[in-house]
Amino acid sequence: MQFVLRVLKALALLLVFIVVAGAAWLFVRPPELLRVGDGYAAKIVCSNVFIAGRDADDVLHDDVQAPGNPLLRLMRVSVDRGNGHVTARFMGLFAPSYALYRSGLGCTSVPDADFEAAANAVPLDVPAKMETNDASWPQGEGVGDPDRKIAALLGDSALAGPAMRAIVVVRDGRIVAEAYGPRFSAKTPLIGWSMTKTVNAAILGRLMLDGKISFDDDHLLAQWKDDQRARIKVSDLLGMESGLAFNEDYGDVADVTRMLYLDPDMVSLPANSPMEAAPGQRFRYSSGTAVLLSRIWMNRIGNAPAAFSYPRDALFSPLGMTSAVFELDARGTFVGSSYLYATAHDWARFGQFLLQDGVWNGRRLLPEGFVGAMRTPTAASNGRYTQGQAWLAPGGSNTAFGLPEDTFWLTGHDGQSMAIVPSANLIVVRLGLTPGWLGYQPHTLLKAVLAALPQARAPQQQAESQRQAQPRP
Repeated sequence: MQFVLRVLKALALLLVFIVVAGAAWLFVRPPELLRVGDGYAAKIVCSNVFIAGRDADDVLHDDVQAPGNPLLRLMRVSVDRGNGHVTARFMGLFAPSYALYRSGLGCTSVPDADFEAAANAVPLDVPAKMETNDASWPQGEGVGDPDRKIAALLGDSALAGPAMRAIVVVRDGRIVAEAYGPRFSAKTPLIGWSMTKTVNAAILGRLMLDGKISFDDDHLLAQWKDDQRARIKVSDLLGMESGLAFNEDYGDVADVTRMLYLDPDMVSLPANSPMEAAPGQRFRYSSGTAVLLSRIWMNRIGNAPAAFSYPRDALFSPLGMTSAVFELDARGTFVGSSYLYATAHDWARFGQFLLQDGVWNGRRLLPEGFVGAMRTPTAASNGRYTQGQAWLAPGGSNTAFGLPEDTFWLTGHDGQSMAIVPSANLIVVRLGLTPGWLGYQPHTLLKAVLAALPQARAPQQQAESQRQAQPRP
């Protein structure tokens, strides 16, 4: 019996040693995967609390923990509203990561805990929030009586998809139906994830209209001047054909998660990526590419305060996107890959803007042919992706789903989508938190809406739509 007790005591001591050693390891050198998880938790909670006005516990549960990753269920967060700080820790103890709210510019990950550097990276004077009005959408927020047939479709959970948060259907320039998930409304700013890429491309297009940048510009970054990356053109980046290596796998610590949650200077990783192919020869979907585009257009503006205000001054204000918040990294580069928050009404405004070929209230804001590039496939993507940071065939071809050939898409992580169908004068925005493993396809919703439209467009309208979908000049 004494022998057994000695063995049990030794095992208990060994177990204590393992626990203490493991805790010390997690405290001193936490694995990158835990740091990514905490960085994600801190950033998502920060943005949704300070931009969307949501409850921190709801965001932690619904947005961070519920989608399925078991490690994320062990994340704990604390919110310091007075200083705009959010801290996340694994099990409330380990691998701390931080986010900082900067008024008017949303939240930023601060993986190095250097809040002073993050605060000093952006201007202190932020423009006042744009005011909304009650005029009819898109000039204001007023919405008339819905189309009952389409509204009924939005109430079908199979078509709306799991964890739908907002759907807005626009036909002939007016909102004909909308639906919202529990605790969400037309006033809730929602993240677009990779739909942000297309908005970022449009901001670059605004600079093109002013002659400050072009599709054919190369020698885009000073650090590329002495190697083959100097040959990369703006058009290569817009089409995801730069030839730069980049790992977009979200299942582990990859380039994309390292860039978003471990590096305060998000430009650094993609700017230092090696070439794996000649520019224009290989399609590689890359969030790093979109961040590079942000830094390139900001560099072309030259003046930092003007660059920080450019998205608002050049795009959001003219379009009346009063809720739009375009977030930056901790060193002052817009995260053009992922971090734009806006209400579903404002996302729909951007879709209407593209449907109108970059013209708003009679004023051309994008060069002629720019939206055409957004609708023109690249050869290297086998027709799936376009010359302007948009999709022609996410999840398969449009014709395979029985959709009009001129349909093009903005899509984002966790089920964000915007379908634009010029031949039907139609936009369908769908936002939610719907992980890809659930298998939801927004194509089915779009097909049902198209079938419910009161009438088809006239042949001359369809011809005009096809005329606009020409490659860039």
